[in-house]
Amino acid sequence: MTWQAVRSGVLIVAMSPSSTASEPVRPAIYQLLVRTFGNTNGSRKPGGTLAENGCGKFNEINATALGSLKAMGFTHLWLTGVLEQASGTAYPGRPADKPDILKGIAGSPYAIKDYFDVCPDYAVDPERRLVEFRELLERCREHGFKVIIDFVPNHVARSYASDVRPELSFGAGDERGVFCSRDNHFFYLRAGDPGGGPPLKLPTAGKPGCDGWFDPEREFGRVTGNNAITWAPAAGDWYETVKLNYGHDFTTGRDTSHLPGPDAAPDAVPKTWRTMDQILAYWQQLGVEGFRVDMAHMVPMPFWRWAVQRARARQPGVFFCAEAYDNDPAKLTDGHVLDELLEAGFDAVYDDPSYDILEGLYDDGKWANDLDPLTFTGRRFHQSLRYAENHDEVRLANPKAWGGVGMQVGRPVSAVLFAMGRGPVMVYHGQEVGEPALGAEGFSGDDGRTTIFDYWAMPEFAKWVNGGKFDGGGLSEPQQELRAWYGRLLDVIRQPAFTRGTFYGLNFNNRDHPEFGRIGGETASGHWLYAFLRHDAVSGQAFLVVVNFHPSETLCGVRVRIPENAVRDLGQAVGGVWSFTDRLSNPPWHGEVEAAQVGDHGLALPDLPPCEAMLLEIKGGG
Repeated sequence: MTWQAVRSGVLIVAMSPSSTASEPVRPAIYQLLVRTFGNTNGSRKPGGTLAENGCGKFNEINATALGSLKAMGFTHLWLTGVLEQASGTAYPGRPADKPDILKGIAGSPYAIKDYFDVCPDYAVDPERRLVEFRELLERCREHGFKVIIDFVPNHVARSYASDVRPELSFGAGDERGVFCSRDNHFFYLRAGDPGGGPPLKLPTAGKPGCDGWFDPEREFGRVTGNNAITWAPAAGDWYETVKLNYGHDFTTGRDTSHLPGPDAAPDAVPKTWRTMDQILAYWQQLGVEGFRVDMAHMVPMPFWRWAVQRARARQPGVFFCAEAYDNDPAKLTDGHVLDELLEAGFDAVYDDPSYDILEGLYDDGKWANDLDPLTFTGRRFHQSLRYAENHDEVRLANPKAWGGVGMQVGRPVSAVLFAMGRGPVMVYHGQEVGEPALGAEGFSGDDGRTTIFDYWAMPEFAKWVNGGKFDGGGLSEPQQELRAWYGRLLDVIRQPAFTRGTFYGLNFNNRDHPEFGRIGGETASGHWLYAFLRHDAVSGQAFLVVVNFHPSETLCGVRVRIPENAVRDLGQAVGGVWSFTDRLSNPPWHGEVEAAQVGDHGLALPDLPPCEAMLLEIKGGG
């Protein structure tokens, strides 16, 4: 049965009906940057070289590490930064890239140098890097993991040149005298474009080892990855990358209806489409089972309909998740880009809107009630990838972010995000032990993020690695409990109420209820308290989720009203007794209430400490 609540003729929550019991396992993704995962080098010199700071290796993601992650409840591993990127580190037959086209000595994982190769930094024997990567894939399979890697379709490194598949190198055979040609891989600058004409002038002049030039682009220039049409990209541009061309001139607008359809033959599509299809096929053949797609909204939707369909013909279960932002003017659709990407075949899309609201609770004056409009998004609600951290976002435990609350803020934030819908969830390595990303690490400075541009080690995460034991032996008791808490959360959200159940928000019904978590002189409820129900009609399983987001205030005397139609849809008799068991607390909290009392008076809860979350399984009735 579909849950819904109607007030003044306005539907406030209406989610899609439950799916069948044969639904695939809900993805629980663990994102790890290979460069930092196994690296316990304690030098951590800002801007240090590989020799100075060390680097994680494929073989450090070993059976012990994988076993621990599997026991915690993860189903997928996103091996971030695997593809060979432009780098300041040289290897035999592979000279270092010029510092002018790098961000950080190690280089950005999103400035791909060879789409058919992996980063030599991660191999014990760089000449055998692909062999060592295949061995990692096999270890992951043996532990029941599906492996996801990055797919970066919008741009490549300025120095891109494939030595694995040189015949498929981007730019080979391009007509450089035109801005946009259907079968060019790149967009080429014209003499009259901003920036003073050739040569290309990079914003690096005067920095150590830099002169502001990139020799291959002295006679011609290419559009920068963030659509900057200029001979002099700025420091804020993605100057180390080059924009790829999918047969659509992005300067003419968002109408891509002229591009081929999803069933077009390979010889009937633009050249970049064919190259990208061969790249996806290559990694699928090696055993990769999913792709996290970088900045997917900047690529034409017709390409996705074509490429995803072809990838699924090769491997029906291949997983596609899009990083995309509807508020980016560079999106290539007039519709809501997250909905368009799902329509094009993606399994999931980034849930940046919910993340922004929750971060705004602590930094921007938002209320928990501000989440309510996001529950109207239909299909997208249950196909959003929800995360509290990733490599682009500030660390929860950083003292300059999330109100300076510390690592415990991850509890209410993750509980709400992970329990709201049926879609995939993600934890970023270090989040589970409160890695704070303190101080300047290299290229990005002190920005509250673990650097992706530099050779680095995470001091708190290294305590879990514990010299390769991966047993958390160096963690404090609060860190060990936090990691155990994330494991309990992942276990609970595997239950039917969360994998195929419906969502019913309760904040709307409790805004006028003075016992719904008000503090100080608040005259409305729902600032720091958020509550909702999840119910699976097939199994009859139901949960009440309640969280206190407040960083320091214990919410006392909380009562949650549950409307009569929600009680009815739960299938519980009005006169029955409901029992509640918190599946997150250790030891679990238990309570009982007459179902008839939950409407007007509300369900009485124990005191909710700061940053507390309760996932209360509801049983009883009759």
